[in-house]
Amino acid sequence: MRTAAGWVYAAFVLDVFSRLIVGWQVATSLYTDLVLDALQMAIWRRQADRADLTGLVHRSDRGVQYRAIRYTQRLAEAEAVASVGSRGDSYDNAMAEAFNSLYNAELVRNSGPWRGLDDLEIATVEYIDWYNNRRLHSELAHVPPAEYETLHAMTHPATTTQETN
Repeated sequence: MRTAAGWVYAAFVLDVFSRLIVGWQVATSLYTDLVLDALQMAIWRRQADRADLTGLVHRSDRGVQYRAIRYTQRLAEAEAVASVGSRGDSYDNAMAEAFNSLYNAELVRNSGPWRGLDDLEIATVEYIDWYNNRRLHSELAHVPPAEYETLHAMTHPATTTQETN
């Protein structure tokens, strides 16, 4: 996103099952740390939820950040399986692309102008809170992702979500 101070980039980790944003980061560069910080937040959050991450499938596009050695090592440490689509194939990452479009339409283009990283970071925190806890999702029976996870946990206590995007 263009700001008065320069470009700001955002990375998100979504749980495919619930559409919950479990990790995110904004930064002024597209280096590996951007996506690594988002991944680390997602892993920490799911471990704090006492989720079993064994067998986790992590889907992403073919960006160099997602294929960096440090990133793939962190996935391996979490016992996650990386799933990267073939060149020109957007199906593996379609949900993430759809979320990025929503983020841009619902926040970035509707607010601003953005002064810089701090501006957009604060707005992103507020957006994620709204998205996870109040935004109704047609794919989730018109409930927010956090509520969907709570309802699922109450009716299926022995299962966990195991796929992120």
